[in-house]
Amino acid sequence: MAKARKHTLFTIGYEQTPATAVLDELQRAGVKLLVDVRAIAASRRPGFSKTQLAAGLDARGLAYVHLRGLGTPKDGRLAARAGDVKTLTKVYTAHLKTPQAREEMDELATLVRTAGPVCLLCYERDHTNCHRRFIAEIIEEREGVSIDNLAAPQF
Repeated sequence: MAKARKHTLFTIGYEQTPATAVLDELQRAGVKLLVDVRAIAASRRPGFSKTQLAAGLDARGLAYVHLRGLGTPKDGRLAARAGDVKTLTKVYTAHLKTPQAREEMDELATLVRTAGPVCLLCYERDHTNCHRRFIAEIIEEREGVSIDNLAAPQF
């Protein structure tokens, strides 16, 4: 009897990394869909604002979805920048109980099951200081996926 294939959920942060390096890493990993889990899909870093990012992905044959409801509220973003994982955890755990976050978590679970290899994107390079870690852990438990935290080369 064939063993069921276990999907992988990738995550990546773009801090201190050029857009081309992130896109290269996504292609190397075989990602088909990038799910942007930033509350605000804007960036001062070239190539990472929503429209630029979606265009760069499209040029490489990758799809893009922005799930704003899975983004971190402002207090959580400030805690992440300060390296305050305890406050980030508290803020984000409360946020995950909101109707929009629960609905978008269900949408993400469906995408992971149906859209091919999926990668979560946020700013923080270190996934342990980022809310995407919580999202990945929930999807890992719900969907039985493995998690692979990607890191593109810094130039």
